[in-house]
Amino acid sequence: MSCGEVACTYAALLLHDEDIPITAEKISTLVKAANVTVEPYWPLLFAKLAEKRNLGDLIMNVGAGGGGGAVAVAAPTGGAAGGAAAAAPAAEEKKEEPKEESDDDMGFSLFD
Repeated sequence: MSCGEVACTYAALLLHDEDIPITAEKISTLVKAANVTVEPYWPLLFAKLAEKRNLGDLIMNVGAGGGGGAVAVAAPTGGAAGGAAAAAPAAEEKKEEPKEESDDDMGFSLFD
């Protein structure tokens, strides 16, 4: 991720958090106030994204979906998904760390 992307991301999140409409001009203003130089297309791209998608939904769905090895457990929404989400913590509880064996358990010690 480039510096321009990061700066515009933070600017968009700041605007969203303050319930200020996210526009390219406002993102550019915040980025300039932070003394960061970005390519002129980044604020426009982030503003277009904010027009088409709700940033609150994007924030809440970070890590959900995609295809990789990451596992995300979301809060149950009811129905069949509730049973699947409840099964995940039960699987974690079954995992037990192996007990460390001491010399006393084996019937001998290091200094016999």
